[in-house]
Amino acid sequence: MSRVYLLPVTVFLLFQITFICTYIAAILEGHVVPAVPYISDAATYSPESCVFGQLINLGSVLLGLTIYVRYRQVLELFGYHPDLGEQLLKLNKISVWFGIASCVGISFVANFQETNVRIVHFFGAFCCFGFGTLYFWMQSLISYILQPIAGTKLKAHLRIAMSVACTVLFVLLAVTGVISHILFKGTDPRKWYPSDGGWHYHVASSISEWIVATIFSFYILSFTDEFRDVHLGHPQMTLLPYSITI
Repeated sequence: MSRVYLLPVTVFLLFQITFICTYIAAILEGHVVPAVPYISDAATYSPESCVFGQLINLGSVLLGLTIYVRYRQVLELFGYHPDLGEQLLKLNKISVWFGIASCVGISFVANFQETNVRIVHFFGAFCCFGFGTLYFWMQSLISYILQPIAGTKLKAHLRIAMSVACTVLFVLLAVTGVISHILFKGTDPRKWYPSDGGWHYHVASSISEWIVATIFSFYILSFTDEFRDVHLGHPQMTLLPYSITI
């Protein structure tokens, strides 16, 4: 598999196309109002919810593969440059678990709608954005440690900037989301109007979600150039002696 760099590109395009097309479909079907609903709110009702769930599940798998490739890439670089230090290995091992937890959270958000299983939906959102942000911070630190062996210093700066933005937006998303849903409950979260109360908190929260989701996609896209130096072969398969018949 020589075109590994297409993995982050595919993840970026798949998520962005899914978000935008689901939103447009929900507007055309009259399931949400145009005033910036949450991404998942635009995928609550069928048929858009079916397409959204299927594509997001596929995207979470591809994202998990991307995270694994990055983990193996750093591991291989350490094998050639052990002077990078044991701290790199620790960060790499912890970050891959945070990344996988974020992928699981994305799948939860897509398959457990807020209107059906609210607790699981919110738990998935926390895993997605919370663990995803932690993964980005660790990868930003890894990017600096790998200098000048892999990547560029400019890209490391961009990753740390995106990590800071994700942290701020995640806190804003969580705080305004809690205020709007607990103190001000609209008659329908997917059709939240100013007259329902807490509308400004709802808009601030939903806009934060859209921006942080976009930054997530661009962060993953930033691995593209580094993955051009990666080649994956087919996994080895060994047959046990007793399974071979003569």
